[in-house]
Amino acid sequence: MNSTWYKQNFTVLFIFGLSLIESQAQLGFCNGNSGDPIFMETFGAGTSNGPALAPGSTTYTYSNGTPNDGSYTISSTTSYFDWFDTPDHTPGDVNGKSFIVNASFTAGEFFRREVSGLCENTSYEFSSWLINLLPQSGCQGNGIPVNVKFQIWDSTDTILLATGNTGNIQGKNSPIWEQYGLVFQTQPGQTSVILKMINNGNGGCGNDLAIDDIVFRTCGDLISITNTENATGILICEDEIPVVTALTAYPDFSIYQTHAYQWQQSTDRENWTDIIGETGQSYVPPALISTMYYRVKVAEDTINVSNPLCNSLSQIFDIIIIPIPEAPVVNLSNVTLCPNNDETIQVAVPAGVIVNWYDSPIDGNLLLENSNSFAPTAAGTYYAEASSADVACYSLSRTAITINFYDAPIVTDEELTFCEGTSQLLSAGIENMSYSWNTGQTSAEIEVNSPGIYTVIVSNEFGCSTTKTISLNQIDIPVIDRIISEDYTLTITAINSGDFEYAINGGAYQRSNVFNNINGGRYTIRARSANACDAVAVNYIHLVIPKFFTPNGDAINDTFNPEGVDVFSTYETHIFDRYGNLIKSAVNKPLSWDGTMNNNALPSSDYWYLIKVDSARFQGHFSLKR
Repeated sequence: MNSTWYKQNFTVLFIFGLSLIESQAQLGFCNGNSGDPIFMETFGAGTSNGPALAPGSTTYTYSNGTPNDGSYTISSTTSYFDWFDTPDHTPGDVNGKSFIVNASFTAGEFFRREVSGLCENTSYEFSSWLINLLPQSGCQGNGIPVNVKFQIWDSTDTILLATGNTGNIQGKNSPIWEQYGLVFQTQPGQTSVILKMINNGNGGCGNDLAIDDIVFRTCGDLISITNTENATGILICEDEIPVVTALTAYPDFSIYQTHAYQWQQSTDRENWTDIIGETGQSYVPPALISTMYYRVKVAEDTINVSNPLCNSLSQIFDIIIIPIPEAPVVNLSNVTLCPNNDETIQVAVPAGVIVNWYDSPIDGNLLLENSNSFAPTAAGTYYAEASSADVACYSLSRTAITINFYDAPIVTDEELTFCEGTSQLLSAGIENMSYSWNTGQTSAEIEVNSPGIYTVIVSNEFGCSTTKTISLNQIDIPVIDRIISEDYTLTITAINSGDFEYAINGGAYQRSNVFNNINGGRYTIRARSANACDAVAVNYIHLVIPKFFTPNGDAINDTFNPEGVDVFSTYETHIFDRYGNLIKSAVNKPLSWDGTMNNNALPSSDYWYLIKVDSARFQGHFSLKR
């Protein structure tokens, strides 16, 4: 595993380390700048176990398969016992391996490694990733937690340089790799150290772990670089070159007491070269016309500044010169579009370049920002200008696109009504086009029999389209519920409601459902919508039975004479006094009573009638008034 990943992810690891410092004060990461890894142990990759660690690296027994208590294996899988089955930690590894430890029943050292080639009087950071292999539910939730002590000893194994405990790492619901670290300083004349890992707890059910990605790197001051404007980098357009600036490195004195410098430059931020003679805290680059990156190597002693095992690196000062972008590229400079179809014109620019649209080749009004496409709403010429996405750096010219529009179909929305029980013809209203109704039909006209919203997309030969909307409302036909005869008045009621009108025997229609002064007889009653939908007709016999009569010889209401019964083929009329005595009757002929019986005038009183017509019976009372 190379150092690139570690450099890119140092910030994440550093932040994680800060959270560990809060809970385990004896552990910690370098608070300053770190150099590239000078020692890495990733334990390799492959599907076969091993190889075993070198003699003297561990007191545990190597297992080429399942590691039992007090043994270990080097493997790309952790699927032993009821442990988590998790890949190793090293990013990008295929079948990457890790150091898998099944804790011994007796606490103690389980790993040591000598790291040589260090520099004397230099601070270093050790770090390693560790995982508790036993799930939270393992051993009925009573598994022994992982607890490891890290120690850094001098090469004689007599002087302890740094130590720290992870504390109890409990089992979790899912496998989680966690990073731990120590910062130590080599002593005068010391160029190697011994790393030890010690189990603080016994094995048995739990305290089983995997370790991966052991790293040593230098630890130096946090060193920032700023220029005379106190900026930490420069991003500028090519039209403002050359770039003239001065740089100064500022250490925070968190690690080093003295500082030796060596400035470096790079054109790609990956490959760095020393700048000969530039060993001071400040550096003035030459006037720049192309992108360049600067950093500084720092060590406490001049003799160590060029030794990657001893120095640390500053933050990078970027001087990025953005090339002036070329004008946007367009396939057609003269385009005819369909109006109202939201059609767009497009241009092409390289990645990292945005497009702004204007109504003029120079200056003018900004119509749209940061879009490779533009939807014009009017004919004319539009101008696309390229610009860097990171800094105000514009193309030297704008690309012109002239827009024309085809004629679009002209249609008018409609609101129509139709009578219940009928159908309605809907028309797109324009000929020789293509049609697409929301009913799925494709003709210029369609016939429908349901109310609703109907739309049709009308397209011409150029593919330009317009949508017409037709709102179709249904007019309800009245449903006659009943007709009431009361004296000379007819009242018509409908089951449903609406704007209805009524007529009798072919007469004029009226809005009122009440007809007055209607003589008895056979009638045809019609009801229709006021919008002149077809009428419904009902034949009705209107019986007029007077409520009173006055036989006083004035020729007004002198007789009781029911009207309308004579239209039936069979009918009977009977009159009774209040005691039920029959006074007068008539069968199949009109009845007219003058208020006498046996030529004797009967007194003023109420009398009763019974009228039988076909199978119907009508009975009630009326008054004789003298």
